[in-house]
Amino acid sequence: MKMRKNNSVSGLFLMGLGLILLVGQFVQFDLPESLGLLLVPALGAIFLVWGSVTRNGGLVIPGGILSGVGWGAYAIEGPFAIWQGDSEGGVFLIFLGLGFGLITLVTAVFTDKTHWWALIPGSIIAFVGLAILFGGVMLTMLTWVGKLWPLALILLGISILLGANKNKTEKEKLV
Repeated sequence: MKMRKNNSVSGLFLMGLGLILLVGQFVQFDLPESLGLLLVPALGAIFLVWGSVTRNGGLVIPGGILSGVGWGAYAIEGPFAIWQGDSEGGVFLIFLGLGFGLITLVTAVFTDKTHWWALIPGSIIAFVGLAILFGGVMLTMLTWVGKLWPLALILLGISILLGANKNKTEKEKLV
């Protein structure tokens, strides 16, 4: 029964989206430019709602990414248009990072499996955006993180080796 409901909701969403896109190819709308910038966030919202209603985390992923990209583009053309140059990129990246965070939030609330992984790229992207936006010490710190990140791989490798060695020692004690 649940699968039939999910298929019905998915079918309705696809039909509605297809109808809107089909009509948009043949009918000219004289809309303000700012309304056109809301197309990508609207698509993101469709995927977020679709994924929430069907409890499908796979649909939430493009919804979060499209929302981040769309609201980032809207922000640098609208409310944050006064910031130019590198600042635009920083604002855009912050919104993109927030879009990834939205994946974790929506899957935690509406699905059975929370996508925690989305916080990793989201945090990194948002941190880079903040560093670009505010510069100074944050940009210097970002430069150092960019040079020293292989240390995390080395530490992870050591941790795995120590764990494997510990398990091997425990198995030998049992024999």
